[in-house]
Amino acid sequence: MVDTMALLPPFIRAARMTPPAAPAVPVADDEVLLDAPDDRLAPALVAAAQGDFGPAAGLLATTRARAEWEDRDRYALRLAAFARSRAGWLDAWRAAAPDDPDALLVAAQLAVDRAWLSPARAELLREVSPLITAAARGDARDPVPWRVALDHARGARAGHRYFEELWEAAVRRAPHHYGCHVAALRYLAASWHGSHRECFDFADLAAQDAPPGSLVQALPVRAAFAYLTDGCGPEVPRARLDAAADRAIALSARFPAADPWPAEIRNLLGYVLARLGRQEDARLQLRLIGPYATSFPWDRVSDDPLGLFLKVRDDVGAAPLARPSRHPRDEHGGRVRSGDH
Repeated sequence: MVDTMALLPPFIRAARMTPPAAPAVPVADDEVLLDAPDDRLAPALVAAAQGDFGPAAGLLATTRARAEWEDRDRYALRLAAFARSRAGWLDAWRAAAPDDPDALLVAAQLAVDRAWLSPARAELLREVSPLITAAARGDARDPVPWRVALDHARGARAGHRYFEELWEAAVRRAPHHYGCHVAALRYLAASWHGSHRECFDFADLAAQDAPPGSLVQALPVRAAFAYLTDGCGPEVPRARLDAAADRAIALSARFPAADPWPAEIRNLLGYVLARLGRQEDARLQLRLIGPYATSFPWDRVSDDPLGLFLKVRDDVGAAPLARPSRHPRDEHGGRVRSGDH
């Protein structure tokens, strides 16, 4: 078993608590959006749908120039997901600029995503390695290709020593990068299936070391979600689950209501709080989400993530009393059917 401490930041600081955010006005079901892009990503997706890679290239170049690594990670994931069904714009981008680090990043993420869905995952992932290496060499400051490499290593069932080398390279570039920490947590969960306490140790210490406003503050609640949905391993004390939720509540309170940036964290937190029976806290978080439902975590436990989100929202009383429609819209304003997500 790998030493947990080898994967943990060396310094520990206590997280500072903040007052709770003001609750948002409840949003009707037909105003809820699943995985709605923010104002920066939306134009890039619209252009990509028309075969134009320029806005996507400009967006990722900006995140790289400004070292906006969390935004860069999110946008790369969303652009790669879009390219899974409509890749013409990405193919044109790579043909026009084969050494562009931003195009290489999206291509590497897409290749990992495609390989992950195949029965021949391990073999296909080995073929992806040169592309990830090229993306990592594109900008020595960028931690996002290393997050892709960490996910790749988990899928390829890499050994602990190799994973630790990737982890050390990632945190040298961005010590508190959320995506890299999530990748590490998922690797530990896969390596120590059922050993949720070790995963909590990693998540708790990483959160303690991170600044109060860092998304890494939500890492323990991800560990709590994994425990609550896994159904294996020794019991984790209820106090530890509550502490993870409380830390994420403090993080949520730092952001405005109905803000797309912390939406996934609030969706995750709302689910965990509901599972823990903390109805009042769950109600607040699900209202703070506003219209920004996210596939994660609902798609991990349901084939209809938006439907489950709306049901839990109803169950805890976070939805408005009267709703004009039971047919929520997708991110483009069209009606969503149960098979669309």
